[in-house]
Amino acid sequence: MKFNHLILSIAVSLAAVACDSKSAPTQEPQPLTDYSQVAPAPAPIVDGEYVCQRPAEGERLFTSEAVEAEIERITKLLTNKRLAWMFSNCFPNTLDTTVHYRTKDGKDDTFVYTGDIHAMWLRDSGAQVWPYVPYANDDAHLKAMLAGVINRQFLSINIDPYANAFNDGATGTGWMSDRTDMKPELHERKYEIDSLCYPIRLAYYYWMVTGDTSIFGEEWLAAIKNVLKTFKEQQRKEGNGPYTFLRVTDRQFDTLSNDGLGAPINPVGLIVSSFRPSDDATVLQFLIPSNFFAVSALQKAAEILTKVNGENALAQECAALAQEVSEALDKYATYDHPEFGTIYAFEVDGFGNQLFMDDANVPSLLAMDYLNPEVIDPAIYANTRRYVWSESNPYFFRGKAGEGIGGPHIGYDMAWPMSIMMKAFTSNDDAEIKWCIEMLMRTDAGTGFMHESFNVDDPMNFTRKWFAWQNTLFGELIVKIVGDGRLELLNSIDLQ
Repeated sequence: MKFNHLILSIAVSLAAVACDSKSAPTQEPQPLTDYSQVAPAPAPIVDGEYVCQRPAEGERLFTSEAVEAEIERITKLLTNKRLAWMFSNCFPNTLDTTVHYRTKDGKDDTFVYTGDIHAMWLRDSGAQVWPYVPYANDDAHLKAMLAGVINRQFLSINIDPYANAFNDGATGTGWMSDRTDMKPELHERKYEIDSLCYPIRLAYYYWMVTGDTSIFGEEWLAAIKNVLKTFKEQQRKEGNGPYTFLRVTDRQFDTLSNDGLGAPINPVGLIVSSFRPSDDATVLQFLIPSNFFAVSALQKAAEILTKVNGENALAQECAALAQEVSEALDKYATYDHPEFGTIYAFEVDGFGNQLFMDDANVPSLLAMDYLNPEVIDPAIYANTRRYVWSESNPYFFRGKAGEGIGGPHIGYDMAWPMSIMMKAFTSNDDAEIKWCIEMLMRTDAGTGFMHESFNVDDPMNFTRKWFAWQNTLFGELIVKIVGDGRLELLNSIDLQ
């Protein structure tokens, strides 16, 4: 029996529906909520100047002259002192506090903490150093560090392509009690599609900017073969595959149902992601934003394999899988919403059921135009973007102090600054971009940094004081806005 709509206890909808992507009515964007009366929390000021929150120079883990020059350039352009202070705290945070660069067996090797968790997530590390790639050609030390991140990511994939987070060596720390195939090098073994995509995205961008092909050696070839093997196993055309995961926990989203296999899927060509980028378990295991990310990553891998390695057969294998997933997305990922028109679902199962929500962590539905715009339909994305930033999304929260998308990882009323940044990254509307920056300034709790999440009624209630990805992402956003010729937009902000 198929259900047209089934309301789940977690306040999300499942639907078995037709997928006609041609019937998408449009709507005018909703007016921005007025938060003009919400003042930012007081920040540390001495003699009229904001106090730098960076570590002392001698305590910084990694310093790039090119990045320091960019910080100086941008802060001189910004007339809003609070914004300049926040930018100068946030943009170098990954370098200042999380990058451990060295050489190993004559190769660059870089281990990157997430911040307050001293392990390296493939997703987070790839995103954390991404904003520094444009400066690599002006700083050989920075270039070597970036190559080291990529080398370390490929090495990690070859240790276990099903793991999301790694220790700095075989330390045996982390979630060793989980019922899955743990190794001492692994910090956590939650299988997520995006963990295998972020390293490809970073390596491709690094190659495009620097022309350096030294990263695409034997470790890379072994890694892309492991990626292909894992993705094909998780299409589950020939059984459930080798991966299972169970954890003794009081959190529903920290373990998988059905003895560690997760919810059943119909093998239609999409790729299972047992967990989301938030490290929360999926409800329906075909996670749509991550499948789109896989299409993009596989296409990039095919280009590298062809142009750098001359591995045409392997490149064709990547391209063929990308095409198969893309065609399955066309068939199963969309829904004709009565209010928003044709939108992308968040998760599907191949049986016709679809989950409608968005989660703040990237890849998300909102972030697709930032992360992989070349593989999505612009009109359907625009409708989806309006949907996810509305009360129709059960994980959209609006309060007295701010609004944004959260997720079950933190829970009710906790919006992630990352979602506000993604709204700004994917906007061409000056008023909307300015509104996003002002909200980020109002909700930093006076710290000068971004956090994992904040309570939409009280930004002083936040999670993760030290979360380097969000900090560096804020810096990336400011650099982009200046580079897009919108400096006056930033300088029109009068919050102090």
